[in-house]
Amino acid sequence: MMATLDDLLWSYQSLIYGLGTNAILGLSMYAVLQLGQLSLGQAAFMGIGAYTGALLTLRLGLPFPLVLAAAAMVPALAALVIGGPTMKLSGVHLAIATIGLGEVLRVAYINTDAMGGALGLSGIPEKSTFAIIFGLLAVILAGFILASRSKIGRACEAIREDEAAARVMGIDVSAYKMTALVISAALAGLAGALNAHFSSFIGPNEFAFEAAVSILSFAILGGVTTPFGPVLGAFVLTALPELLRPFHDFRLVFNGLIIVLVVIFLPRGILGFRIRRTGG
Repeated sequence: MMATLDDLLWSYQSLIYGLGTNAILGLSMYAVLQLGQLSLGQAAFMGIGAYTGALLTLRLGLPFPLVLAAAAMVPALAALVIGGPTMKLSGVHLAIATIGLGEVLRVAYINTDAMGGALGLSGIPEKSTFAIIFGLLAVILAGFILASRSKIGRACEAIREDEAAARVMGIDVSAYKMTALVISAALAGLAGALNAHFSSFIGPNEFAFEAAVSILSFAILGGVTTPFGPVLGAFVLTALPELLRPFHDFRLVFNGLIIVLVVIFLPRGILGFRIRRTGG
């Protein structure tokens, strides 16, 4: 019995690990969408974290906890740098600007030999484990739940519903937006490093526009009124290709169709409820 279970876990290891890392990516999108900011830079930040983590492991052989910390910090610093000009944008303009960041970085990876060029980096040690991935996911999810139940969650909801009214109420909208972007970048970078250390390979095209849309779809499907929404969305859309393996070439079509149906019939997502908050 145990041998059969072990064989099953081994066969679906990539899928199971992918569920965890994609859930973290979904939460990275939730961090900005809960303020009404349509940022599509998560794939770019994921790439920064993945390359940072892979290079620190391959070139310097650093302990994995330090690698993960650096993989979160480097994209967070990048978010601080670009946050000033991009946070002045909103809606489709912000989406286009952040997509542009991803494309610039993708071209940089392709033309940088130290990062493996167009062939990417292979032979990355498999250091990500079930306990690490889902342990981090649990901690991150708990942090978002606690924040959602507090004054922070109320402020985020106010900004999402009416930014001008939130400013009148005395909420520092700019600070909230910058903090959300930095947190989003750190989580995406962390997910990138975790993914790199269980797949053993990363390439420039893994962090292009397709990845940005996929991450957005996690949050849209599950909903952003609760942190559980993006996690559920990530689980569904990660498992779906396995269930529809004969239609693998049409994965993006199915994702797009799901997004359209959710937007029309479930505009708040599958989990379109609000978490009860404590405090005034």
